[in-house]
Amino acid sequence: QVQLVESGGGLVHTGGSLRLSCAASGSIFSISAMGWYRQAPGKERELVASIANGGNTKYADSVKGRFTISRDNAKNALYLQMNSLRSEDTAVYYCNTRLKKYWWGNWDDYWGQGTQVTVSS
Repeated sequence: QVQLVESGGGLVHTGGSLRLSCAASGSIFSISAMGWYRQAPGKERELVASIANGGNTKYADSVKGRFTISRDNAKNALYLQMNSLRSEDTAVYYCNTRLKKYWWGNWDDYWGQGTQVTVSS
């Protein structure tokens, strides 16, 4: 029943900006951490940024100063503002959410389908 849907990906030129959104819906009792991951062809999936329920954030060194992660707990939504984009940012970006479906349930990770970000040089 839980679904995460990303949006906002697209094609931009070097130096451009994009804003990614992720909406979680379905049977959700509680959400803890949320994050954005990305995977380029032939490369391992990597953590781009994460944000705790209380708002504490972490960023990969490669995106510090350029990307900003945020969340809206009331809407179960996650965002990633990406500025000064580079060709090496090209990848499929995935939304990840750690949540409980029920008060008695376990903490499990859920993933979105991914959204393509392409930066042309």
